Amino acid sequence: MKIKLEFQYFEGCPNHTKMQNNIAEAIKGLEDKIELKKILVEDKSTAKKVAFRGSPTLLINGEDIEGVPAPEEPTLACRFYIGGVPDSDKLREMIIQKINMENK
Repeated sequence: MKIKLEFQYFEGCPNHTKMQNNIAEAIKGLEDKIELKKILVEDKSTAKKVAFRGSPTLLINGEDIEGVPAPEEPTLACRFYIGGVPDSDKLREMIIQKINMENK
């Protein structure tokens, strides 16, 4: 079974490009084990539909990478990461951990 990655973002947030590049680097060599879906959140209805936590957001098998719960009232906002946007090594580590859990 493939690991599902869902990258949610909107163009107005400057960090989405960095996260997108970090995801691309993190999944190199793992393409056969993952399914990557990119979701451009352009309006409140889409934000509500995907339980948008802010741009950029990465979900792995539906779970936020920082454990942030889905908001009651999603809005179009930039997301703040305390340590900065997770780098490719950190993302790869999380993805591999999920792959290993699925293969047990």
